[in-house]
Amino acid sequence: MRAACGTPCEQEAPATGSYRGVLWMVLILNAIMFLVELGAGLAAGSVSLQADALDFLGDSANYGISLFVLGMSLRRRASASLIKGGSMGMFGIWVFGHTGYRLLNGGVPSAVIMGGVGMLALAVNVLCAVLLFAYRGGDSNMRSVWLCSRNDALGNLAVILAASSVFATGAGWPDLLVGSIIAALALSASFQILRQAIGELRAPAIQHGAAEG
Repeated sequence: MRAACGTPCEQEAPATGSYRGVLWMVLILNAIMFLVELGAGLAAGSVSLQADALDFLGDSANYGISLFVLGMSLRRRASASLIKGGSMGMFGIWVFGHTGYRLLNGGVPSAVIMGGVGMLALAVNVLCAVLLFAYRGGDSNMRSVWLCSRNDALGNLAVILAASSVFATGAGWPDLLVGSIIAALALSASFQILRQAIGELRAPAIQHGAAEG
């Protein structure tokens, strides 16, 4: 049976061997980059690198959740998406707060470290996005995985641009600006995931009510 929106109320979970393998690959890549970027961000004194490192950590957790619920019902996958969407929103709020703290305390990060690590992170995230591209149009759980990689690649481009600006101006404000951009991307993706997950959770209830009527 199908919901009014025209999509299956209990569509089959994407528990294919290829998708599971892709999730494991991107999870490992994100976990490694979290350690690399966190160390580099602390060494460089860069808010944007530290924010991007935490984003890698959050993505690793999100991919782990996706692997856990793979093969389960749409309702369980949508429930997991609520957790993932909420965590992305909390990450965005945390980055905004940390950016404000650095704005008050000042400091100029290392543009060389920012640029080099930013390019490495971009290469990794583009690879992850390419691997996940074929699965971008699935349920909220699959869409959240795709949005994570897409946002990471956009964030890395912003980090590289910030590094160039810091090098050219000798000021720290480009780093803070990028931190805010990454936070805004996280909040936007969080809203999209939560909205779709809530819709998927409501659809079975709506269909059940219609059947009883």
